[in-house]
Amino acid sequence: MSRKEAPASGAAGAPRIGMLGGTFDPVHLGHLRSAVELHEALALDRLHMIPAPQPPLRGRPQVAAEERLALLEAGIGDTPGLYADGRELAREGPSYSADTLAQLRDEYGPAARLVMALGEDAFSRLADWHAPARLFDLAHIVVMARPEHSLEPTARLEELIGQREVADAQALMRSPCGGLLRLTLPSRMAISATAIRQRLQEGRSVRYLLPAAVERAAVSRRLYQ
Repeated sequence: MSRKEAPASGAAGAPRIGMLGGTFDPVHLGHLRSAVELHEALALDRLHMIPAPQPPLRGRPQVAAEERLALLEAGIGDTPGLYADGRELAREGPSYSADTLAQLRDEYGPAARLVMALGEDAFSRLADWHAPARLFDLAHIVVMARPEHSLEPTARLEELIGQREVADAQALMRSPCGGLLRLTLPSRMAISATAIRQRLQEGRSVRYLLPAAVERAAVSRRLYQ
């Protein structure tokens, strides 16, 4: 979507745009329910769900990025506000979130409220990411917290966070970027992509773990077998 097509809302008509990256190997109902609740909690205009061809700090995904994008598109279907975004597939080498955020910032403009959402596990390693301080120059960071998980930040992470943390979404959206919000979503679905891949490999049921369209595609194409 071009900048002139960007939806307008939020402060002074600025669009609220989210980015949720991951391997989505495969996308499951936990991913999608979190995306819907994130979209609602932050009153986003659009949430870009972006499969990473090769995450720098993780092993290589089991299925090719093009297949994972197709599964993501099938899983999202016509869900309002969610968008399967394959922009990182065109890049060579590791997928750096800062580069993707820079693209989104250019598309939606300097006033857009741009948010990168990630889970607590990924957030605990944020200081090890490529150009971590640049992330805050481009966007807000929203950490999807897990009440049962206790995060012990390292000194490097604490230095990176500084005084950025705000109390709620309203405070976060007062500026285009630079804030940090910990957000506990209503539904916490303990679904594991690793366990799903294992089940598919063994020919066991994945019913009600995946959207029906994703299950049909994965089984018919024998993607994890």
